Amino acid sequence: MSIIIREARATYAFVERNFNLVRRYWGWEIVWLAYSIANSLSITFIGAGMEQVSGVPVDTTRLVFYLLIGTLVWHYLSVVFDNISEMIAWERWEGTIEYTFMAPVHRITHMAGTCVFSTIYALLHTGIILVVVAFFFHIDLAKANLLGGLVVILSGSLSFIGLGIMAAVLPLLFTERGAQMTHVIQAVLLLISGIYYPIEVLPDWLQVMARLSPATYVLEGMRAALLEGAGFDALVGYIVLLLVSGTIAIPIGLVVFRWGERYAKRTGRLKRSG
Repeated sequence: MSIIIREARATYAFVERNFNLVRRYWGWEIVWLAYSIANSLSITFIGAGMEQVSGVPVDTTRLVFYLLIGTLVWHYLSVVFDNISEMIAWERWEGTIEYTFMAPVHRITHMAGTCVFSTIYALLHTGIILVVVAFFFHIDLAKANLLGGLVVILSGSLSFIGLGIMAAVLPLLFTERGAQMTHVIQAVLLLISGIYYPIEVLPDWLQVMARLSPATYVLEGMRAALLEGAGFDALVGYIVLLLVSGTIAIPIGLVVFRWGERYAKRTGRLKRSG
């Protein structure tokens, strides 16, 4: 029991440290939040203006909600991915990478703290954007299954945690441009996952790739829950698939990261300030 309590405290310490970093760089947080809000509004206004653009009658209310779900879900998932994949970059920026990696703390504890922080931070960040967007658009949630949507997106978080851990190897191995390399993974997922359009409009070979992306199932589940008001009996397939995907992705991510950590220590890459 004492070991569990000690590891829980260590995990919380990483959560607290990351929130302290957010508070320290509050100016950047305001800039990032303002950009995220503007980006979300810009995409959602595409739906509002589609009737004028196309010249034919369009159910803009549904289209706006469709795009808004995609925007907010992608924002949440990308923030989770970003914070985890950049945990090594943050250590380098703060000059603490050697201390963290040589400290008598299990790597899983370090990552658990980062993952908990990332999930909480992403929920708060996305929630603020939703509140602001609600001032611009009428969002009808009368038929929405909010609890079902929450379960779907939290289930999908597991897969993105695993992907983020795998991607965190890139800044570990490539000190100068590793953090930028993680954006390639995000770009591919953004393209194939049906964030702003159904995956059926993609070429056949990209549709095959889309079915390998956990974001595809998060979005389909979220739109079913919020747009159609689907119950848990209809969502259970998405939830189970995402849970299975997450339980596979996280162990693989830990194994990949452990390999990268050993290689970085053996080749002296920790001390470099890329």
